[in-house]
Amino acid sequence: MKSKLLIVDDDEEIRSQMKWALVNDYDVLLAEDRPGATNTFRDQRPLVVVLDLGLPPSPGAPDEGLATLSELLAQDPLAKIVIASGQSEKDTALRAIGQGAYDFLCKPIQMEELKAVLKRAFHVARLEREYREIQQRLGGDTFEGMLGTSPAMQEVFGAIRKVATTTVPVLILGESGTGKEMAALAIHRRSSRKDGPFVAINCGAIPENLLESELFGHEKGSFTGAHAQRQGRIETAARGTLFLDEIGELPLPLQVKLLRFLQEQSIERVGGRVKIPVDARVVAATNMDLKKAMTDGKFREDLYYRLAVVVVKLPALRERPSDVPLLAKALFTKFAVQNGRTATEFSQKALRALQQHSWPGNVRELENRIKRAVIMAEGRSVTPANLELGDSSEGAFRSLKEAREAVEREMIQQALERHGGKISRAAEELGISRPTLYELMEKLGLDKPGLEKKEG
Repeated sequence: MKSKLLIVDDDEEIRSQMKWALVNDYDVLLAEDRPGATNTFRDQRPLVVVLDLGLPPSPGAPDEGLATLSELLAQDPLAKIVIASGQSEKDTALRAIGQGAYDFLCKPIQMEELKAVLKRAFHVARLEREYREIQQRLGGDTFEGMLGTSPAMQEVFGAIRKVATTTVPVLILGESGTGKEMAALAIHRRSSRKDGPFVAINCGAIPENLLESELFGHEKGSFTGAHAQRQGRIETAARGTLFLDEIGELPLPLQVKLLRFLQEQSIERVGGRVKIPVDARVVAATNMDLKKAMTDGKFREDLYYRLAVVVVKLPALRERPSDVPLLAKALFTKFAVQNGRTATEFSQKALRALQQHSWPGNVRELENRIKRAVIMAEGRSVTPANLELGDSSEGAFRSLKEAREAVEREMIQQALERHGGKISRAAEELGISRPTLYELMEKLGLDKPGLEKKEG
């Protein structure tokens, strides 16, 4: 079936010329004024409209055309409306772009130029609708922007729902790229503080000599270059949530000061002597083994137990392989829309390569590979080469040990997913003891995600 195109122009000759030139490619609909345009648009729902701004009863002014534009977009915000205007009406055409029009062409319209603009407009319209349909289909699988149907992720979502209703500090653990900041933001959005600020700071990205001032603020003249009083991130998070990413990188002297804030809910700025009360909820995150850091004397035990009242563990992407195709397809459509690329499907080899890749960079790595595939893919399907992944059907394993570990990892992951992460039932299905399963999981780098309550 041909795509529907609506042409709105008060000049019958122009309408006829456009229809004659475009009828082989589109199902062309015609209207000469605002009522005709809005009625036809409502009944036929064309993806694209060519709209002349000079419509009756005032064809010499743009008001009726702009009103038509607003009414059409109110009916369908995703419609692509191309404005047709004279050379002297460029300012008005740009005003229409600001109100949501897709593009504009100057009269007299060159048919080849119009055809090129229409081709792209229909392409973008289809991509945007496809993306919206995917988002709607995945509505039950998304949680505050996080996507996953696996038991591991459903357990994480359940943990976030529970802790969000409290005010206790939360520690989020997970490898780099697993979405720790998204989890922290989900806790904030689900909490009673959702209307307050969400203030994030990466403790490992700021030089140690600047970090204290960044966190706690400073008074004027407290050090060279302190020309004015400045609030720190903790103060700006008042009545909201403070997210401390890479908390394991916090220097020991600042750990003491942060501990005091958690105990007293007040701070002193650098160079100040006045205690300033701050009501902020603290969520921290790290990919570091904090218990080992405590043993090594690099992280304070008392601070750990203050922060880890509740621990939320995010699974690595390799621990939830059933989510990989879902994430890949959603990300591909999203990036295709952003880049105006043709919607493409993953080949079976590409899907197999995606599921068998170990994903050391987790979701962040998946995003990067999908972005690359959007740009590099040619033809109707994405290949492993577009993703820069090897074809798993062509001898990807270099040794028998690698092949055996890949099979063990896949069987364990699938058993855990089938039994909702319950170790005993998964071990029974696999025909091994619980201790053996724990040993295999540790050897293969598989962890059981979830929520742990700590005394604090």
